[in-house]
Amino acid sequence: MGLIDAAVIFFGLMIGSFLNVCIHRLPQGKSIVLPSSRCPHCDKPIRPWHNIPVLSFLLLRGRCSQCKARISWIYPGVELLTAGLFYAAYLKNGLEPSFFVAALFFSLLIVLNFIDLFERILPDVITLGGAVAGLALSWIQLPAFFEGDPFLPEPGSIWIPFLHSAVGIAVGGGVLWAAAELYRVVRKIEGMGFGDVKMMAMVGAFLGWRYAGLTIFFGSLLGAVIGTAYIYAQSKGSRYELPFGTFLALGAVCVYFWGPQLLNLYLGLF
Repeated sequence: MGLIDAAVIFFGLMIGSFLNVCIHRLPQGKSIVLPSSRCPHCDKPIRPWHNIPVLSFLLLRGRCSQCKARISWIYPGVELLTAGLFYAAYLKNGLEPSFFVAALFFSLLIVLNFIDLFERILPDVITLGGAVAGLALSWIQLPAFFEGDPFLPEPGSIWIPFLHSAVGIAVGGGVLWAAAELYRVVRKIEGMGFGDVKMMAMVGAFLGWRYAGLTIFFGSLLGAVIGTAYIYAQSKGSRYELPFGTFLALGAVCVYFWGPQLLNLYLGLF
């Protein structure tokens, strides 16, 4: 492993540490900047040398240095997940601008994934803010998909990726909104939160309209398979609310790395 590889992984670990702050504070409406990192149990500030990603968790044996309360494994897990996705994006893109856009996209997905998993909410500051960012950065992000996808033409101008991103917002959000409305009309209950709709608008902004639809399909498939297995294994009732955003995030990551192959599989099935 070279110096750049190590730097990318370290960068991912540091960003992952910041994402932990976002995951913890955003659902509570707190600032993600101030105050500095604190123990969620005793609220004492965490010393800088006790805030080193993953390493501090291991050295402290998963406990707060002051109150000795147990620290959740989620914290190092988020840091390692972020580093892993960043490194995979680096292997795909190199240190090109598209790598940094992918890093932003994965960071947004990680925050949404864990907040939805634990709180069943998807904050607008991430979903709507991410949609704006994805649209603005589409001229960097989407050409990589054009180059690797035999079903899409090479972009002839900067406006083609922008158009695909804009349509991706409409398709990603629109398809889920229509599905949610249909479910509400037929079943007379809410079947999907509007946060999922806004999340898919964000995914469409980053991946374009074609891969937005693919994300919905594979996210729904993963939700049906994994969610049903979990409900059965844990003896949850039929009204148990699955964190659909978590499965959409997983689907989006899969589509980012294996979009053309998954598209071929999808077209082969239908």
